[in-house]
Amino acid sequence: MNLQTQFKDRLLSLGLARVTEAAALSCVNHIGRGDEEGADKAAVDAMRTQLNLLDIDGTVVIGEGERDEAPMLFIGEKVGSGNGPKVDIALDPLEGTSLTAKDMPNALTVIAMGPENSILLAPDLYMQKLAIGPNYPPGIVHLDMEPSLIIKTLAKASGRLPQDLTVCILERPRHDNLIEEIRQTGASIRLIVDGDVAAIMHCSDPYRTGIDIYMGIGGAPEGVLAAAALKCMGGQLYGRLVFRNDHETNKAKTMNIHDLERIYSLDDLVQSDVIFSATGVTDGSLLKGIRRYSGYVETDTILLRSKTGSKRHMTYSHPLKC
Repeated sequence: MNLQTQFKDRLLSLGLARVTEAAALSCVNHIGRGDEEGADKAAVDAMRTQLNLLDIDGTVVIGEGERDEAPMLFIGEKVGSGNGPKVDIALDPLEGTSLTAKDMPNALTVIAMGPENSILLAPDLYMQKLAIGPNYPPGIVHLDMEPSLIIKTLAKASGRLPQDLTVCILERPRHDNLIEEIRQTGASIRLIVDGDVAAIMHCSDPYRTGIDIYMGIGGAPEGVLAAAALKCMGGQLYGRLVFRNDHETNKAKTMNIHDLERIYSLDDLVQSDVIFSATGVTDGSLLKGIRRYSGYVETDTILLRSKTGSKRHMTYSHPLKC
């Protein structure tokens, strides 16, 4: 392979951080304003502009929708200058549009990048997910275990009681039975209204975030993005696509997904070393939200590389335009 087209993750990583920073900065005047669409559009436009400045031949494999839903960054969209390595890109220009509109915690701008054919091209469907942190033996739990058994197994493995564990779940009617079963074990539950990429990332650092486990059904694209983060931060993630009708089943088959019952591990979702960047829009346990100071606006970004396991926290101050 020509050295000019190799995926040089170290050189590309700072450029990736600029992408999420720009998307977050574009949201500064949308936080708490109740305009979800306006916030999302601003983040999309800023992220696309910054991506097109990078010397990559990039393809969006996890995006905001299909081609006919532009101006979203859609699945299959080509980004970058075209003069560089072929890369897969998974992104969410604003993970938590409603969180941003309501100024609620854990809204992020998120992106991951890996070599071509390294990130699963997941359909925009639901996915059943289970995520835990890095301090457990591989395969200690799996998706087909009863939730109560998962709690008891992880409590025993960590030398704690079930009531010492906290499970994060999206607050949706579909999770009512799951919530009830977990509460019967004595474990506590942190319900969130949106933002399961951030929630799964929280599992990687339970002592800081208070989250030990993530369970439930959410978006498949968000599952792949979260897998990219855990690939860098450490942890385990398992996912299985959830089909509600024949249309969704056929959609998966057109994307070469034929084993409809397959349980994907983290390494199935992200098959090579990747880089990952997230910038806080609203305050959260992992990242601070955008902050205004006299003449400046400040962002907080985490930049991750799976090859080295490195985590870089960066604060960026940008002159505030009137």
